[in-house]
Amino acid sequence: MFNNLDLTLVNWSRLQFAVTAMYHWLFVPLTLGLSFIIAFMETLYYRTGDKKWKIITKYWMRIFGINFAIGVATGLILEFQFGTNWSNYSWFVGDIFGAPLAIEGIMAFFMESTFIAVMFFGWNKVSKGFHLTSTWLTAIGSNLSAVWILVANAWMQNPIGMNFNPDMARNEMTNFWDIFLSQTAVDKFMHTTMSSYVLASIFVIGVSSWYLIKKREQLLARRSIMIGSIFGLIATIFTIQTGDSSARDVYKVQPMKFAVMEGHFSGSAASPLIIMGFMGETKTAFIDPAIHVTPKSPVKYSIEVPGLLSLMTTYKLNSYIPGINDYLFGNKAHGIISTEEKIRRGYEAQQKLLAYKKAISTNSPAADSLSTYFKNKAWLANTFKYFGYGSYYHTDNTILKANITKVVPPIAMVFYSFHIMVALGLWFLLLFLVMLYLVFKNKFEHQKFWLYASLWSIPLAYIASEIGWIVNEVGRQPWTIQDLMTCEQSVTNLDSSSVITTCLLFGIIFTVLLVAEVTIILKQISKGTKEGGN
Repeated sequence: MFNNLDLTLVNWSRLQFAVTAMYHWLFVPLTLGLSFIIAFMETLYYRTGDKKWKIITKYWMRIFGINFAIGVATGLILEFQFGTNWSNYSWFVGDIFGAPLAIEGIMAFFMESTFIAVMFFGWNKVSKGFHLTSTWLTAIGSNLSAVWILVANAWMQNPIGMNFNPDMARNEMTNFWDIFLSQTAVDKFMHTTMSSYVLASIFVIGVSSWYLIKKREQLLARRSIMIGSIFGLIATIFTIQTGDSSARDVYKVQPMKFAVMEGHFSGSAASPLIIMGFMGETKTAFIDPAIHVTPKSPVKYSIEVPGLLSLMTTYKLNSYIPGINDYLFGNKAHGIISTEEKIRRGYEAQQKLLAYKKAISTNSPAADSLSTYFKNKAWLANTFKYFGYGSYYHTDNTILKANITKVVPPIAMVFYSFHIMVALGLWFLLLFLVMLYLVFKNKFEHQKFWLYASLWSIPLAYIASEIGWIVNEVGRQPWTIQDLMTCEQSVTNLDSSSVITTCLLFGIIFTVLLVAEVTIILKQISKGTKEGGN
């Protein structure tokens, strides 16, 4: 029921958060991956005593430092927006969402800041062993900081380990370990960090390839390509594995997102996997399966493998995989309730909460009977579970068909993002294999194609990283918390002009910071190692 809602405010608040998050994520993956690459390189210096490894380590450490500083600045602004732009969300789930963010802040500002200082300024002030330990702890600390952010995000995708408190109208954590160790959280952390390692490895290989093209810093380039190729190859294999596991988890806890990712409109047994295709008009593809009319798929010129989606999702070739229409209109044969029914149940939950709050405020005896609903596990699992859907119940006590389709994320954006991400992942796998072969066979002299391919894969790695988050975040629209809270319900009641102003300012500031970082890093790359390295 959004009749009095300023959708301009909602859209600009979403845009502001998206701009901040996407700029922030330009810096994070390089920090996560490069920190470990530096630690590996310094370990080789520590073990061999070869000062060339020290020169190489210090070179990449300077790149890491530039990137780290800008990443911290954008990350701080991102967290503040939960309070400024999304206060209703923060109230509704603050007891849960705040815990991992607080832990992340402690780790980031204490563990990382302590050891990163030693890593940068302690070369001639502490022992080699202590400096190496500080470098490893900086890498571990950076990645542990990411754990808590990703756990919080995973909970938004799969809200578990909590109870709803009707007196406060907010969710409260009941089991930290259910949240921290959920399959969604584990998959998200592993897939996100591994893909970050892939990006950092490609960055190292790409920069090193530029040196080989220019016939500069030969030793640094060859050794860096060796480390980057090994690290990147291992990370890519785990990225593919964790991505596969994550997709199966999405199928269980966010089935609509899964169907949109795969471009799967009509459920079927032995469902085909769409390898690639073009998304056409989708409006006419929404047809109730109960009328026994199979809509024509809007995916054009597709390349499909019969039965592979069923096999990859359930390990059974002939299993039935529901499509978008099954989730919209329901499928009794497969135990899927319709979106319309979810809206009715969500509306019932919202009305029970409103009635309970009114009874409490008026000291009505009805409060006791109403409170039992929020203690009844069956009611919570079958009705309150769809609390957020209730907002699509129209004011004249009807459910509009247009409201039903609002629970479908932007199909083309998610579909293309997912398939491009997968395609780029396979390209990176091939690139690491080839570069690893070339470095061990010492055959770079006549391999300009692969050197240039490595260089131009740097922007491709960033594209893959960013569109992965598009799949994750746009794919769960319209929800901030899956099935419980929509973006419209989450936003702070602000004047839209103030949000527009700050959004534009943030966009300008972040662009300036990005240009500054790229300029400084390019100068550092052009400069090369201070001590040499050929």
